Amino acid sequence: MEWKEKICVEPQYSGARIEGDVITLDFVKKMMDDFKNQKCLHKRYAFQIVLQTRDLLRALPSLVDINIPDGKHFTVCGDVHGQYYDLLNIFELNGLPSEDNPYLFNGDFVDRGSFSIEVILTLFAFKCMSPSAIYLARGNHESKSMNKIYGFEGEVKSKLSEIFVELFAEVFCCLPLAHVINEKVFVVHGGLFSVDGVKLSDIRAIDRFCEPPEEGLMCEVLWSDPQPQPGRGPSKRGVGLSFGGDVTKKFLQENNLDLVVRSHEVKDEGYEIEHDGKLITVFSAPNYCDQMGNKGAFIRFEAPDMKPNIVTFAAVPHPDVKPMAYANNFLRLFS
Repeated sequence: MEWKEKICVEPQYSGARIEGDVITLDFVKKMMDDFKNQKCLHKRYAFQIVLQTRDLLRALPSLVDINIPDGKHFTVCGDVHGQYYDLLNIFELNGLPSEDNPYLFNGDFVDRGSFSIEVILTLFAFKCMSPSAIYLARGNHESKSMNKIYGFEGEVKSKLSEIFVELFAEVFCCLPLAHVINEKVFVVHGGLFSVDGVKLSDIRAIDRFCEPPEEGLMCEVLWSDPQPQPGRGPSKRGVGLSFGGDVTKKFLQENNLDLVVRSHEVKDEGYEIEHDGKLITVFSAPNYCDQMGNKGAFIRFEAPDMKPNIVTFAAVPHPDVKPMAYANNFLRLFS
């Protein structure tokens, strides 16, 4: 008996339903609307979305090449951190993901914000509906240890069930670590490396199907931050490193690239351009944790010139559920 037959949908369930195996736009829109009204998706359909996404992601390389045809555009978003109502606002401003309006979400979909389930199921459902409409990269928060502390695990147990904790952990290990757009723009959640000479082929060769290690290329991709001074230094986070403009320039030259786009850090304007214009940080969670007062941003690229066009936006209201509502209680004492 297949798992689908095992999970029965009660007659009184009035939410979105997937008919058969195909996740349609109509279903995704209905689900998003249900989420907006603080309704839950039935576990059966959540299970279906997560398993389908796992199969799609597992087949991808650790570094994914994206090709944007001339005259077409592509949007890169940074951290969303469970801020579902701000995600809906991004789609209002810039359109839903589709073949003609593709997106890359650059990690940290979950944790901190208390609508992480709504965010992750929406992004995953779009991935299932149309794999080339949305690309997803791993962030440092797509990991068991972070999810335990910063709220996602608690939210999964509360809104779905214990079994989904392991399932999401498994799918997060399938997320690619980096993307290259039109052989020119390198997109990664954290940043660059503690050693010179890293080639795109080295990133492609990373065995990513694991929890992030404490050191090495995979760790640095997820955790590093730029610094204004040249060279490399210790990270203020205690993991990864800080890297200067000379490191960025050299990496781009050696790999015949033009630009690094990364996320991972809250910025007042939603973005920051550093390293002589060669590195852009983009962060898409406005008024982060309901207290930072920052704007959010996303970047639109148009082929063939691939110049970054940055759009900023303010936070929108959300239901009265505090950030970190599902977080580890021990941590809440300090937040």
